[in-house]
Amino acid sequence: MALTISEVGVETPGESPVVQRRAWRRFIKNRLAVGGLLLVILFIVVALAAPVIAPYKPDATNFSIAFQAPSAHHLSGTDDLGRDVLSRISYGARGSLLSAVLIVVLGLVVGVPLGLVSGYYGGLVDDAIMRLTDAGLAFPGLVLAIALAWVLGPSLFHAILALGVVTISQFARVTRGQVLEVKSRPYVGASQCLGASSLRVMFRHILVNAATPIIAVATLSIGGALLNVASLSFLGLGPPPPTPNWGEMLQTGSQYLTNAPWMSLFPGAAIFLAVLGFNTFGGGIRDIFDPNQV
Repeated sequence: MALTISEVGVETPGESPVVQRRAWRRFIKNRLAVGGLLLVILFIVVALAAPVIAPYKPDATNFSIAFQAPSAHHLSGTDDLGRDVLSRISYGARGSLLSAVLIVVLGLVVGVPLGLVSGYYGGLVDDAIMRLTDAGLAFPGLVLAIALAWVLGPSLFHAILALGVVTISQFARVTRGQVLEVKSRPYVGASQCLGASSLRVMFRHILVNAATPIIAVATLSIGGALLNVASLSFLGLGPPPPTPNWGEMLQTGSQYLTNAPWMSLFPGAAIFLAVLGFNTFGGGIRDIFDPNQV
């Protein structure tokens, strides 16, 4: 009769409920992380409920009220075409957050399997994959994304694709490092001795235990992706107008800083708070699962 890992007395993968409860208590005590989570939830709600909470349509123009300062009718003022800035920020949250999440998802879907295979098999496979990731990391991420977006043309899809390519190398590196640490644990060797396939060992025993640091890095990466998406849009390489986008709004507002500073102030504040929320939330996740604190 075949034996299981638990029957031979080998540690099984996964965090214990006690460790999870302790980690959750540490997270609750981390006020910055909780504040970041609340900011993330706020922007997600704004993005999903934009048609309900936005007071006006984002592309509704009215030249008679162009450059109107913040007032009771337009809480964040109007832009050069008389469009409500608050409404455009609300709708712009959709594209900005969706773009950032898709960029990170692309990095996870491609980068994590590459790092998993590289760390597990080692040898020539590891060398080949790591040299590719080294090439990807050799260029500044935003510069490479700008080059790709310029070649492909300005659009939301192309911006996501360009920035997603940059994140693949980052996740491959992080995953490889975690795999090298986890695969030396006893339950991995036991599962191999008991005849488990390589795929089962990689995904059932190694990836499960390497997932938490990867999730923390992914959360932190969303903030960076938000900033990069805004940067591409600011340079005119994001979705073309009149699609509401924080970076494009910031670029347009920068031309009217003297007579209409609210056109840049409020989109800039949205970018700042969203990036701050994801960074503090991701930092909290990273800290609570720090093995030195368990």
